[in-house]
Amino acid sequence: MSVPALLILYGSQTGTAQDTAQRIARQALRRRLKMHFSALDDYNVANLISESLVVFVCSTTGQGDPPDNMKNFWRFLFRKSLPVGSLCQLDCAVLGLGDSSYPKFNFVAKKLHKRLAQLGASLLLPVGLADDQHDLGPDVVIDAWLTSFWEKVFALYPCFADMIPLRDDEPLPPTYTFNFLDDINEKTHDRQIIPTQQSGLSQSHPFYAKLLSNERVSHPKHFQDVRHIEFDITGSNIDFTAGDIVMMRPCNAVEDVQELCQLMRLDPEARFSLTATDGSTELTDCCEERTTKSVVCSVPARLRQPWTLRYLAQRYLDIGAVPRRSFFELLAAFSKDELEREKLAEFSSAEGQEELRIYCNQPRRTALEVLADFPHTRAQLKVDHLPDLFPEIQPRSFSIASSLRVHSNRLQILVAVVKYKTKILKPRRGLCSTWLASLDPTKGDVCVPLWVKKGTLRFPTETNTPLIMVGPGTGVAPFRSALQERTAEGKNANVLFFGCRSESKDFYFTCEWKEMMKAGQLTLFTAFSRDQEEKVYVQHRVRENATLIWDMIANKGAYFYIAGREAFPLRMQRRCWRPWRVPENPRERPGNDWHSHFTAACAVLCRTHHAYVLVSKG
Repeated sequence: MSVPALLILYGSQTGTAQDTAQRIARQALRRRLKMHFSALDDYNVANLISESLVVFVCSTTGQGDPPDNMKNFWRFLFRKSLPVGSLCQLDCAVLGLGDSSYPKFNFVAKKLHKRLAQLGASLLLPVGLADDQHDLGPDVVIDAWLTSFWEKVFALYPCFADMIPLRDDEPLPPTYTFNFLDDINEKTHDRQIIPTQQSGLSQSHPFYAKLLSNERVSHPKHFQDVRHIEFDITGSNIDFTAGDIVMMRPCNAVEDVQELCQLMRLDPEARFSLTATDGSTELTDCCEERTTKSVVCSVPARLRQPWTLRYLAQRYLDIGAVPRRSFFELLAAFSKDELEREKLAEFSSAEGQEELRIYCNQPRRTALEVLADFPHTRAQLKVDHLPDLFPEIQPRSFSIASSLRVHSNRLQILVAVVKYKTKILKPRRGLCSTWLASLDPTKGDVCVPLWVKKGTLRFPTETNTPLIMVGPGTGVAPFRSALQERTAEGKNANVLFFGCRSESKDFYFTCEWKEMMKAGQLTLFTAFSRDQEEKVYVQHRVRENATLIWDMIANKGAYFYIAGREAFPLRMQRRCWRPWRVPENPRERPGNDWHSHFTAACAVLCRTHHAYVLVSKG
């Protein structure tokens, strides 16, 4: 019986599913299995009919959408022309990572599992549904699912069980090998690799937009630093409409880069190229009595040309993130110090997750700080292990806060700079917002690599359709874009509920709202929670105007939008919608079947890009 290679395919938006897929890859290597590892869109899906053993790991984004790096695979797999039994030779399993606070929890994994079965694949076990909202975290499901998965694989291929696995304290070979170059004086700059064509922009081919302004719009004495940032996108061919989002990949702080180089004794100016290892250790295939090598993956696209270690540390490695469990698992394998190895092993075990939460997740301790806490283990690390240890910096998304109809060749965003304290002395800072706030266009040209994606927040195109928008704080950003777009098109039936702490400290775009109100283009309701003794929030203003809102939704077909922090729409739903009562007078109701009408409306209450949308279906 021939032994197949295990193919691990992942679709990941924020890196979590990729981290889980890499965990499965390490388990396969420790079991001395031949293994291939790839993002779904980097894999030639036409080859799936010839595969024998595949595990899919995928997350869900937006309203049940697949991650960006599996969308091409998704479209191909759901072609109606694919024969029903085309995957009849495939044994596979699907593991989903999701968040049950979203309406379409693990939708992609469920649908993928069902589609594979339709195409004739043999599913080794039920789809795994890991949940970020679980009291003990997603690993509770992942751990049990992986145990069942390996049991099924060993039962299917008994000779796998005869292989002697590597010990947990035996480090795996690095995924990549660093080849240091002699021409260290030759400089390499980011922008030299940007293609001249500006069509088809993506994270691998962003547009370097010139930063025009970076203005603080909250009061200087206000605790929250909020920035209104404008970019010049002339020549990019970027087109966007209200509800779209801009993506950008931030850089690590200079002091963090310096600290990593000091801790690891790296020369930041040393230039290198990467080559993918092939497992480096030869693995014996006991079933075929021959020697093979395990191919893990190719060199990441962003590291396929020579770079300096400074570039790697500043623009690629996410050294400022709170490390996942896998970080401690990798460190434990290198540790030769008994005390450090024992603590690292505890943090990487299923039983030690509460201790890990207290040490790392609760105070938001960064991977760089953890590395500093384990000096003996750190001394055993080589530069080759850095790409395995630290994940790649993931792109961040921001709602676009402007319209091309009003600001031609310009793109604006509204950014709250994240800064807070924990029990750790050094304040915690958001990577992207802090980086953006540090950029100063008055001290020279500053260019930011960015690209635009279609958002899931869509606005009505009909001229007479009213809009009701609830946007506290920076949640007002997509509504500013919508209002600019709509007023330019003569759509003046707009209602905005805006909330913040103080009218004098964080009432964003005040002058614009006043001009729109004066022109009869906007009805504005405000809630300044700290400007009076009793706190008043936007949900209070919404309830005070329940009659107006219901009339607009039921009788005028208005669309209702809520945007803001993820928890805010949930609070709005609890405090505003549920307490509303059926009107006493039947004539005041939108129809004879009021309950069915309202249920139909609420049925389309769905989370978009940090927003909810409510539309009347009557």
